Amino acid sequence: MQSVASLAGVLLPLLLSLLLPGAHCFYLPGVAPRDYAKGAKLELLVNTLSSPETVIPYDYYFSRFHFCTPADGPKAQSESLGAILFGDRLFTSPFELRMAENVTCQTLCSPTIPSEDAAFINEAIMERYMLNWVVDGLPAASKLNDETDHYSTIGFPLGSLTTENKPVFNNHYDIYISYHAETKDKHRVVGVRVAPVSIKSKDKQNDCKQRPPKSLMVLKDDPNESTHVTFSYSVYWVPSTTQWGTRWDHYLYTADSKIHWFSIINSATVVFLLTGMVLMILLRALRRDIARYNEIEAQDDVQEEFGWKIVHGDVFRSPPLRMLLSVLIGNGAQLALMSAVTVGFAALGFLSPSSRGSLTTVMLVFYVLFGSVAGYTSARFYKFFGGEAWRQNVLLAAFLLPGIIFAIFVVLNFFLIGAESSGAVPFSTMFFLLAMWLLVSAPLCLIGAYFGFKKAKMEVPVRTNQIPRQVPEQPAYLKLLPSILLGGILPFGAVFIELNFIMSSIWSNRVYYVFGFLMLVLLILGLTCSLVSILICYFQLCAENYHWWWRSFLSSASAGIYMFLYGIFYYVNRLDVHGPAATTLYFGWTLVMSVLFSILTGTAGFVAAFYFVRKIYSAIKVD
Repeated sequence: MQSVASLAGVLLPLLLSLLLPGAHCFYLPGVAPRDYAKGAKLELLVNTLSSPETVIPYDYYFSRFHFCTPADGPKAQSESLGAILFGDRLFTSPFELRMAENVTCQTLCSPTIPSEDAAFINEAIMERYMLNWVVDGLPAASKLNDETDHYSTIGFPLGSLTTENKPVFNNHYDIYISYHAETKDKHRVVGVRVAPVSIKSKDKQNDCKQRPPKSLMVLKDDPNESTHVTFSYSVYWVPSTTQWGTRWDHYLYTADSKIHWFSIINSATVVFLLTGMVLMILLRALRRDIARYNEIEAQDDVQEEFGWKIVHGDVFRSPPLRMLLSVLIGNGAQLALMSAVTVGFAALGFLSPSSRGSLTTVMLVFYVLFGSVAGYTSARFYKFFGGEAWRQNVLLAAFLLPGIIFAIFVVLNFFLIGAESSGAVPFSTMFFLLAMWLLVSAPLCLIGAYFGFKKAKMEVPVRTNQIPRQVPEQPAYLKLLPSILLGGILPFGAVFIELNFIMSSIWSNRVYYVFGFLMLVLLILGLTCSLVSILICYFQLCAENYHWWWRSFLSSASAGIYMFLYGIFYYVNRLDVHGPAATTLYFGWTLVMSVLFSILTGTAGFVAAFYFVRKIYSAIKVD
């Protein structure tokens, strides 16, 4: 109990330091505010159109939408690698914004939309496509309820449905920009909201005083018909007391924040209680076993061995498929270190939501740089297993998992290309990713493997017999499939609450920002995987079954199976995705995330079980 109390004494300050200040640690040096004088020009950038139903984004200037372009043509803005991979495509726009100067019913252009494109737009409206704009690094948001100061969602709808379920097109935009006056000549943007309106155009003009349902813009999708549409906008500047440093609070507010806190704390409490119980049971049983084995060894009369000591001559026998196991452990170590460092940087506030795609970029950079960890770890375990095909081990560590993921990435990208989606990654970016892999990650993996094979082989406390011992009949709960499936429940239970928020940020266009929580969840996950694998390994050895290598990996790795099943649940209950391309994209990336999660958790469980087995067999006397 004293150990539990001391553990709580260490963890409580850690939790408080991670969670309490975490909601405000977004802005660090390097992300400086921009000041505007009155009348200064601001740039409104347009991003892709996205939908929670199809998960296929479209470029804002995709010709079938017929949006107005700047007089000198749209200019692409430079984006980070992560932003490009997630489908962000920023362009300049024809909207003219000047600080603190209102504009009323400014006409942009009046295109003619043919019936084929009108049918495409109407279908996009029914699929709930949203427009995404950016002003001064802030995304344009919309409100569903004017009574609250917080924004309901990032982006605003392309159109809406009437009571008769008929699509209407939004062709006028009321832009509300909140600004904070630092001084008389210094103004800062602290909020952007857009209220789109559908207004039937007449003589290439919009009567902006009209409001639905008086006169709506309905696009004619009958064959051989076309629709004349006029785009217009109004700009309203709203003084605000919101400081620049807290301007993201309006975007990050969630109505269920208390439920979020309660769920995370409840999950952490349950996991810590369970792991505490496992530790006490395991340590008490181990202490009793070691004392009994050593007492029997000290006696003069010969007694038959029993329990986990009886398999001491086989417990370190080389596992089947040792090449594959060592490669998976190496890649798992690479993923674990990448995840820990990335989440640590995010929890400290280095990855601001205003820096688009920064999290994905940092993850890729660290994954590439930690290629040496994969090579080193894989080489160390492969040498320990007695493997001699070191060239094959190095090549598989460098190319097997990244190659599979890259192949899936290329196949899914062709689905986006076929759908004419802006989410399709340009071939130049794909070649850049390939260069990062082949020219940086693979050589680093080779260097790590060189040092791994150069080091002396890890020692074991007991000798391995020449003839393998026969494994007796195992109880039902220790058979291969039940023990593996049972082992993944607890690790998945440690992350499934947070997984819901992560899935929402990926597929529902929401901002994920609680990295303090995520860092805590990773710590809980690592501890849970370790204890689950140790516990299953101990029971397995007590049943005189020494085939523990793969089971210690798979018992924690099975959490990835539950993650994929949760992905199916999320698809059925939280999304309204339809169409073969969107469904393939969703399940393709969900499968990739589940496999990576399996390798990560399996590695944590395997390493813990490995050191546990070495420790207990070094504590007993064996002839």
